[in-house]
Amino acid sequence: MNIVILANRDLASNFALNLLVPHLSQHNVSLFLSAKVGGSDLKPVEIQTLSFFEQTLLTQLLSPLLEKLNNHHGFKSFGQISKEFVQPVSELNEINSPLGLAKISKLQPDVILSIRYGRILKEAVLALPPLGVLNLHSGLLPDYRGVMASFWAMLNGEKQLGTSLHYIDDASIDTGRIIAQSYMPVRPHQSYLWHVLQLYIGGCELVTQALQTLALGEQLKTTEQQQGRYYSFPNEQAIKRFEEQGLSLVKEDELVALIHQYYF
Repeated sequence: MNIVILANRDLASNFALNLLVPHLSQHNVSLFLSAKVGGSDLKPVEIQTLSFFEQTLLTQLLSPLLEKLNNHHGFKSFGQISKEFVQPVSELNEINSPLGLAKISKLQPDVILSIRYGRILKEAVLALPPLGVLNLHSGLLPDYRGVMASFWAMLNGEKQLGTSLHYIDDASIDTGRIIAQSYMPVRPHQSYLWHVLQLYIGGCELVTQALQTLALGEQLKTTEQQQGRYYSFPNEQAIKRFEEQGLSLVKEDELVALIHQYYF
């Protein structure tokens, strides 16, 4: 199949791609990246710090070092993983523009897969792939739609988190038919970022299974979503409540184990 992946230029997207891409060798895969998720509104300092670990750490610090290594066997940067695709990885923020549509249409995608992509896909894009557009959402739908779903689930005292693989049926956010969900228990002593990364282990297994089914010419079984709740970036009050519960957005010591996966 011709598969177009839309992801974000951040650590979690890169982590997910490193898990997923080895299972896509029989397909023609292209990757486009958005620069970020959400608007440019000034966010609390804690969210800005999180952004450093989610984006700057990988793109400006870790990736340049990885790309200088010889005989590298660990997780790959976006540049290194680009060799697995039919064309170099490129940034595409205006996907709904005529130029963006032309870039996607030229690849004749059978299916489009979105993982943390930072733009809402409109009808013209959604109409391109005959097998539809799939999205891997790092939250359990329909209760946790929107941004930082795992943060809100942890804040709300949920005992488990999960991912939802669903179709994008229209330009609304996280409302499409659910294909499958994965689950993992909350570990309060681990950070929000740790949970997000671990969620993609089970989530990418769901994606692999779904793509295998579509490649066989079979339809994916789905369930319609019921009424849910949409969340946006947390404000200072929500972050304070998060911390008062003994929870953390990032723990620097967890990054040692993460960096080991990239180097070794």
